[in-house]
Amino acid sequence: MIFKVYYQENNSEVAIRENTKALYAEAASEREVRNLLKNRPYNIEYIQGIEGAYLAYEQQSPNYRLEQL
Repeated sequence: MIFKVYYQENNSEVAIRENTKALYAEAASEREVRNLLKNRPYNIEYIQGIEGAYLAYEQQSPNYRLEQL
């Protein structure tokens, strides 16, 4: 499954909506995504599983790039 991860690049700062970034990762579960990202200094806000029409829509975006974790 593909997951969209909303995160802040610096986990020591307060989350600000304007600084939120997103990445896309393929994994079996949300827990696996968290384990794959635990070595990065990210403040993970939300992890959302995406599929179907929503995934197709996201794939059309120029910002869509599947991360190799």
